[in-house]
Amino acid sequence: MSYAALHGWFERVGNVRHAQAMLSWDEAVNMPPGGGAARAESLAELARVAHDRVSDTRVGEWIADARAEADLDPWQRANVDQIERAWLRARAVPADLVAASSRANTLCEQTWRTARPRNDWDAIAAPLEEGLALARERAACLGAALGLAPYDALLDGYEPGMSREVIDPVFARLKETLPGVVDAVLAAQRDPVPLPGAFEEGRQKELAETLMRRLGFDFDRGRLDTSHHPFCGGRPDDVRITTRYSAADPLESLFAVLHETGHALYEQGLPREWRGQPVGESGGMALHESQSLFMERQVCRGAEFLRFAAPILRDAFGGDREDPAWSADNLGRIAARVRPGRIRVEADEVTYPLHITLRYEIEQALVAGEMDVADIPAAWNAGMQGYLGIDTSGDFRDGPMQDVHWFTGLVGYFPTYTLGALTAAQLFEAAAEDLPNLDDAIARGDFEGLREWLRASVHSVGRSRGTLEIVHAVTGGELGVEAFLAHLRRRYIG
Repeated sequence: MSYAALHGWFERVGNVRHAQAMLSWDEAVNMPPGGGAARAESLAELARVAHDRVSDTRVGEWIADARAEADLDPWQRANVDQIERAWLRARAVPADLVAASSRANTLCEQTWRTARPRNDWDAIAAPLEEGLALARERAACLGAALGLAPYDALLDGYEPGMSREVIDPVFARLKETLPGVVDAVLAAQRDPVPLPGAFEEGRQKELAETLMRRLGFDFDRGRLDTSHHPFCGGRPDDVRITTRYSAADPLESLFAVLHETGHALYEQGLPREWRGQPVGESGGMALHESQSLFMERQVCRGAEFLRFAAPILRDAFGGDREDPAWSADNLGRIAARVRPGRIRVEADEVTYPLHITLRYEIEQALVAGEMDVADIPAAWNAGMQGYLGIDTSGDFRDGPMQDVHWFTGLVGYFPTYTLGALTAAQLFEAAAEDLPNLDDAIARGDFEGLREWLRASVHSVGRSRGTLEIVHAVTGGELGVEAFLAHLRRRYIG
């Protein structure tokens, strides 16, 4: 009966995680400014409760006994594996450190929300230093317990089994290849016609919800709201997407929503019979990012999708049918425009990996203690000039303060974006091979076949297999850069 005990225990852990996710969502969407300190304490307490349950000594005993139970099926055994992984990581970090990290990161993020619009690096420096010090402490604890280098120990928390040994050759190949691709695209691309007018937020939201429904998002089990930074959170039956809106550029918000919809479809497609269990959760964050980038980059920025979506966009904003700005070709030029810029979330997919490389290099140095918070702006500016030819000196808002990740404790997360982009390209190649009429279906706005393919190939697998295993099972190959580079050349160079 030890397996049954584990199953029931981790259902309760899942309930606590759900409460954490909802409080974090509410903090970003609804919480009044004066609620920050109290919310930090509530989240810290829930983090301690979840940690205490996962690290309970009885869990280790139940794991050992469950492994001796002969009648467990493969999913149950995979669940035991995932529970043991969570237990070992939890046992490595003291409960006080977990609570302190949660509290510090919550308060740091709250400071970031007000400091970023003011371009006030000094206001965020001390809270960030505290959060990073705690991240280093966590990394040291995890590394010592798991036999991993400190940065790898943090990375392993987001993408199990991933390490710098795997990532570094991939990033090196991209750093070597992408500058030439950028130059070729810039020489060949045509400027788009700007979209006319200012775009009211309510209409942007209606448009986003229309396309979310067409892609398959279930609004009975999810919703769309507004926050400072787009994200997707929650649980499979309670998924929350947020975005931000620009009156001058409706496509910025729309593609952010479509990106987060990819995350949400993954969550909503996880195996129902394993809800609340570790094996029923999403795989590593590289796989999660592959699902968002698959939907946004591979599907929704493609010519076929824009043929379907162009009249919907035009009508949503009352555009003139004869205005070439609303044509599918022009929307395609906007969606595929390569323009080195400051903002990661607005970057095209050709330059995007260079944004990630900069963050990857800086956070490694921060974890290793080779760089302090005071050094970040100069390192950022040097990297942006080296990779993208952009001087960011004095611009903290759209420089090192632009992303929420470090300010909310997500150190070690950034590489999963590039790994996700590579995975998305490989998965889309496989989908196109398995679904011969895929382009025609997308152009008609028929996403059911593609959605079911993703459900069968990725979503329904949950965490019963790792990202690299899934990539191999679906594509027959290993994770690499070739499909991604081929996609860039095909879409942007021809």
